[in-house]
Amino acid sequence: MLYNIILFLIIVVCVLLTIVVLLQPGQGQGLSGGLAGGMQGGAGLGARRTADLLSKATSVLGGALLVLSVLANFAIDRGDVTESAVQERGVEQPVQPNNMNNESQSTPAVPTELPQNQGGNDGGSGSGSDGDN
Repeated sequence: MLYNIILFLIIVVCVLLTIVVLLQPGQGQGLSGGLAGGMQGGAGLGARRTADLLSKATSVLGGALLVLSVLANFAIDRGDVTESAVQERGVEQPVQPNNMNNESQSTPAVPTELPQNQGGNDGGSGSGSDGDN
């Protein structure tokens, strides 16, 4: 129920935000120039004040949309779920093939000793001495 109320408020804020953004002046005069020119300053709402009002309304409505979106995330009815989908499924262990005997599974497949370098080949440096330049 709370989620539906928040969703309705989000829709209202989105419609208002769209209207406010479309009313803002672009490259031309926009609404602020049209209203101020027709009023001749009678209501005290000049071009500068109209632009400030629309800019402030955009900021407020944008912030309200952000806050309502986060609140909607917490208000979603998830039922009686206590674990996430990943926690419910668990971690699957890799299956070991059954045709291997127990000895091969217990001993590592890595050789115990590394082969020793037999010298004689110094890697193609050409001089034969180490570091005598």
